[in-house]
Amino acid sequence: MNNDGTTTTSRRNRPRSGGQGKGPLIKKIIGWTLSICLLIFVALAALFFFWASSAPTISESALKSQSTTTIYDDSDKVISRLGAQKREYASQSEIPATLKNAVVAIEDRRFYKHHGIDPVRIGGSAIADIFHRSNGMQGGSTLTQQLVKLTVFSTSAKDQTLKRKAQEAWLALNVERHFSKQDILKFYINKVYMGNGVYGMKTAAQYYYGKDLDELDLAQLATLAGIPQSPTYYNPAVDDTKYATQRRNQVLDAMVRSKYISAAQAKSAKAENITSGLDEDHGNTSENTTGVKEKIVDAYVKEVLAQLQAQGYNVNTDGLKVHTNLDLAAQEELYNAANSGVAFQNDSMQTGVAVTDPHNGQVVAMLGGRKIDDNVIYGLNRAVQSNRSSGSTAKPIMDYGPAIEYLHWPTYKALSDTKFYWPGTSKALRDWDNKYKGTMTMRSALVQSRNVPAIRALQDVGLSRATTFLKGLGITPGKNGFNLQNGIGLYVSPLQMSAAYAAFANGGIYYKPYYISSITTQDGKTITFDKHGKRAMTKATAYMITDMLKGVFTDSNGTATDANLSGVHQAGKTGTDEPMYGTSGVMDSWMVGYTKNYSVAVWTGFDNPKYAVAEGYEKSAHLLYKAIMSFLDGQNHASDWTMPDTVEAISYSGHRELVIRDSKWAFGFTEMSSTSHSSSASSLLRSSSASSEKESTDSASSSSQSSSASSASSASASAPSTPAPNNNQTQNSTATNTSNGGGAPAGQ
Repeated sequence: MNNDGTTTTSRRNRPRSGGQGKGPLIKKIIGWTLSICLLIFVALAALFFFWASSAPTISESALKSQSTTTIYDDSDKVISRLGAQKREYASQSEIPATLKNAVVAIEDRRFYKHHGIDPVRIGGSAIADIFHRSNGMQGGSTLTQQLVKLTVFSTSAKDQTLKRKAQEAWLALNVERHFSKQDILKFYINKVYMGNGVYGMKTAAQYYYGKDLDELDLAQLATLAGIPQSPTYYNPAVDDTKYATQRRNQVLDAMVRSKYISAAQAKSAKAENITSGLDEDHGNTSENTTGVKEKIVDAYVKEVLAQLQAQGYNVNTDGLKVHTNLDLAAQEELYNAANSGVAFQNDSMQTGVAVTDPHNGQVVAMLGGRKIDDNVIYGLNRAVQSNRSSGSTAKPIMDYGPAIEYLHWPTYKALSDTKFYWPGTSKALRDWDNKYKGTMTMRSALVQSRNVPAIRALQDVGLSRATTFLKGLGITPGKNGFNLQNGIGLYVSPLQMSAAYAAFANGGIYYKPYYISSITTQDGKTITFDKHGKRAMTKATAYMITDMLKGVFTDSNGTATDANLSGVHQAGKTGTDEPMYGTSGVMDSWMVGYTKNYSVAVWTGFDNPKYAVAEGYEKSAHLLYKAIMSFLDGQNHASDWTMPDTVEAISYSGHRELVIRDSKWAFGFTEMSSTSHSSSASSLLRSSSASSEKESTDSASSSSQSSSASSASSASASAPSTPAPNNNQTQNSTATNTSNGGGAPAGQ
């Protein structure tokens, strides 16, 4: 009570001023939160239905169809189907209830309770993943969603998007609306991939057990139900059956949990060996033929599949339509020539061939081997193996190409073919004839494939610039880099050489080789592939190398006169490598050649390098090249190359040679008229060797001394720690043909 007698409210009973309005504020926050959540939900729902509206259609015929990847040639002819066995479709009455129960138990135990998507399953899968408790038995997708994936979507990582997940869920809901659970199970059982080129469980029953589904016991049906998750590891015909056994037992345990079988039944089935009842003859299955002999396209298809898998596609389940750049007629011609048309030492002598299009890098044809056993599928593809020396086919791309590109050498550049020791060693570099020819022009050295001039050219260029040039052609060094010996032998594949030489053919552009032109997925989406090119050298370099390499076929001293084709405008280079154990013959024999329309690289030899290609069969590479190039040019004849404005033809010692316009090498010469180019060219090729022998002895001596000094000065930088496996010496001293074609000298 106050002194004036009035009563006051107790201080502790007064409402605090800070507490006023706190209740309404909380209500506002809750309201805002709910509003935001509602807006997010509405936005997500709108986005879901927007994505769903663009989902592909799905029909009963699509659900019934086989998810086989089909591969086509460049004219839309089917060359391969992934599904080696023709599928047998199981009707509803042919599918045992036990198999249905096994599939539901292991793949989607709430299958009969949901309507296409299962929130409980999705949540359980997420929690299991978070706490790393997933046993790998069931993920977030229902069996219906899996059917949708197999029917209209691919498994490529690029397609694993929220939009696709929304469309998948929408389609699963629609499938459940239009088809019964039993129909969905039937579609799934007939569509899944079962390993070894088999689709559908009815076909799998015949392939693995030689029986119909209703003849299989519990253990066998459980095995089939477990295969689709990982057909490579879980099929019972694998060498190591541990994983297949574990998977079968997982299925049996799942059936017990779902009360489809008793624990005693599961125990009895587990006791059965996983391989019990397997039929090695694969029952009454029949091959899913295409009309194209698989062996003919085996290597090409293998590379196509590797490219698809590298991009994240599952070639066994995605049902892709893959259009390739394969010219089937050329492929068949190549296969027949290698297997019956051209003489080889024996059936063990092998080959690897790659054909590319210089205009774009498309791989036109490819052969991975010859005389391959019928049981071998996707075997060793020697066209992409890079473990054999290219011999002298390295010279244009590592020695002389860089010399023109960076040093602006003319084709008449004098080079010394005199005694040469590998820097830092006492080991002499020799040629097939164990002779030295003194001073000769670059043209003569290249046409005759002399080793010493090539290495001297590489020394002048330097390994750094040579490496840059090679990288521009898609050839990269190993961890130790390139060395001088690589100037007469690179470790490359026929495909790499075909693509590299194609840059000479098209005027200096390197195109990365590629097999696939387009991929169409089951939802109708098409991805196209196009050329990827970059300039690797000037037009002048490409033309001057090509002009010299024509002489490899036409010059009397050329190393591939046996591969010359009348009327075909071609250029190329041969290459051989000395045998590993000092026997006669060669270890590797190459022929790389091109027109404006095709670039062909051929390797021949034995898989085991201890066996040498005998004299007389060193030319098999040349003849195989000739056979396929004759066919190719016959169907697409190439015109001759046109000299670019940056190059001029001059008369040197009475013969036509080429120089880069306005370079120091062009001074003092008069450019030849265009009318005299063609007539002078042939006479030059016939006598360039003789011309080089008639050069002054003073020039020869000076060149020899200069080259020796260059060799010595670069010894510390260029010398490898150990001699390279290819120094192009040879024991073949029996060759007598003046064209260097009678015996196949190492290094030619």
